[in-house]
Amino acid sequence: MNDDRAAAGNAFLLAHWRAGTKCEAMPEALRPADRREAYAMQALLERASFAPLFGWKIAATSKAGQAHIAVDGPLAGRLLAERVLPDGATTSLAGNLMRVVEVEFAFRMASDLPPRETPYTRDEVLAAVASLHPALEIPDSRFADFAIAGYVQLVADNACAHEFVLGESTGADWRGIDLAAHEPVARMPGRPDQRGLGANVLGDPRIALTWLANELSGLGVTLKAGQVVTTGTCVVPIAIAPGDRIDADFGELGRVAVSFA
Repeated sequence: MNDDRAAAGNAFLLAHWRAGTKCEAMPEALRPADRREAYAMQALLERASFAPLFGWKIAATSKAGQAHIAVDGPLAGRLLAERVLPDGATTSLAGNLMRVVEVEFAFRMASDLPPRETPYTRDEVLAAVASLHPALEIPDSRFADFAIAGYVQLVADNACAHEFVLGESTGADWRGIDLAAHEPVARMPGRPDQRGLGANVLGDPRIALTWLANELSGLGVTLKAGQVVTTGTCVVPIAIAPGDRIDADFGELGRVAVSFA
């Protein structure tokens, strides 16, 4: 992709993100032609951020999620530092069309996983992890109808990244826990509890993390020490409105909360 065209496409989407506005689609002249062009356009978001990249998100880690946005596999997006909220924060839903929150397992990396020709194994990826955290993602899209935007536009749109809440690292021995069988519970005042399952995330959050490491490797990108990877929702996305508060209880793995103004 021509550098000027990539920059223009990225600027188009970033302007909508910052303004909280929506578009029907990217202008045809700016639209990525394929996966690599889409990720190259997404990468330019890092230049617009005031801080080093905070980490990565994985979208569409369940069959239902993939069907909802008409893709046949997961996609990666960037977590920008200015969009990360502290645990217990209150945030506005102004301009957010999706209006859902997602309960997620997140990992902070201890060491780099640079690009290489052979895929990383799950054991190799887990050996590079420093800590496990409960997390909440508040996604959104710059497209008015994100369900029909298609894979390349959604990747360019940062895989529907918007805001992210990271809980404290767990003090439990998470490496000895079957994360696929773990059942976080989302609690909201006045509503029934919603129970999730680690297996909803590509079969296991650790599998999702390994997918992300290899996706980045294939793109020539290093998953860096200190970066956080949030692995996709383990609970059916929860509809939210101003005045709501969600508390995600991961049992021995900790908890994390956010409120909506």
